[in-house]
Amino acid sequence: MAGTIALEQQKIVARDAFYTFGKIGLLSFGGPAGQIAMMHRVLVDERKWISEERFLHALNFCMLLPGPEAMQLATYLGWLFHGVRGGVVAGLLFILPGACVMLALSALYVSFGQVPVVEGLLFGLKAAVLAIVLEALIKVGKRALTDYPAYGIAVCAFIAIALIKMPFPLVILIAGLFGFARYRLTNRLPPSLPEASLAEPAARGAFQSAMVWTMLWLGPLVLLVAGLGQSNVFAAEAAFFSKMAVVTFGGAYAVLAYVAQQAVDYYGWLKPDEMLTGLGLAETTPGPLILVLAFVGFVGGARLSGFDPLTGGLFGGLTALWFTFAPCFLWIFAGAPFVERLRHVGWLKASLAAITAAVVGVIANLAVWFGLHVLFGAFQETLLGPLHLPLLDLAAFDWAAAAIASGAAVALIALRLNMLVVLGLAALAGILLRL
Repeated sequence: MAGTIALEQQKIVARDAFYTFGKIGLLSFGGPAGQIAMMHRVLVDERKWISEERFLHALNFCMLLPGPEAMQLATYLGWLFHGVRGGVVAGLLFILPGACVMLALSALYVSFGQVPVVEGLLFGLKAAVLAIVLEALIKVGKRALTDYPAYGIAVCAFIAIALIKMPFPLVILIAGLFGFARYRLTNRLPPSLPEASLAEPAARGAFQSAMVWTMLWLGPLVLLVAGLGQSNVFAAEAAFFSKMAVVTFGGAYAVLAYVAQQAVDYYGWLKPDEMLTGLGLAETTPGPLILVLAFVGFVGGARLSGFDPLTGGLFGGLTALWFTFAPCFLWIFAGAPFVERLRHVGWLKASLAAITAAVVGVIANLAVWFGLHVLFGAFQETLLGPLHLPLLDLAAFDWAAAAIASGAAVALIALRLNMLVVLGLAALAGILLRL
């Protein structure tokens, strides 16, 4: 059947695949690193629906796209399993649980402000998420770093992003060029796992779907701007998040840096401390970290739309969600067929293998960034030549967060407990500490 794949003569039933992606969307805590690790665990290790090499190939492509790489990876894998329908369903199932939770938390924030029970729950989850990211770094690194040059690329990528603050696209470009040059000089590919024979999804349906998603993205944008005027908060949000979807390369954290500057300083939709609040909520809800944009849109709509706060906030949050994620479907359906057809080209495989190694350095940067914020809160940086080094206040070290994170790490990595159980225990510990 066109649009489906078979792996070792096992046929993936659509209902089972959609149930699996729904489960991933509901339980995918931990930001991009944790979500990618969970997809890898479920689809490669447990279900064995896709090979290691095919998974990393898809991840490489998604890391090159603007926008949230974890959501785009889910869409890509859904497309591999069941064509366009599979891509749409997998992408939506990955987004919807977290989007609903984020909108509910945004309404709670706008209506009631600080709630001790909610604060405690988020505190416990945030600490546990640090363990999830660490587990992701260990698993992805173990599989993606296949030789010494790959380790070197990962270390260099970490230094370039975390300490030198090089732009993510430049780091990826350099890694890809290194892989290309290495292949040309040696005519050898880095070691990789054998890949199972997979049928190709139909490209024609994907092209048609790409055209449909172009209209679904740009049509509402034109209607909002023309009908409400550029000064209207909903039209401004639609235009801003559409622009963001095109220019923000580098994954979720690159997107957040751009949004924080514009939404706070230029548009005035929310205050700097509220941006941090939204980030905290997004880091501890299922789905992609970029769901923080629903909080940004909700608060902006609640304050500036002229409607009552909950109505304006709901429309603002939905506007942010639509114009953030609609382009993501377009990028996948327009590019995936071409990337799949080229995956056996030697120089391209070598370039993407080098990019995979660089991605490990990126995940390590996310783990360090997240860990510093969880354990120390806000911190300053100091310059040592070209290096940006964190300036930490040891007195600000959060022993409670460290204890919860350590317990979660032991439970996940050493004891291999179920992630949902670990998150539930961490949330309970956070609530008890706050109350």
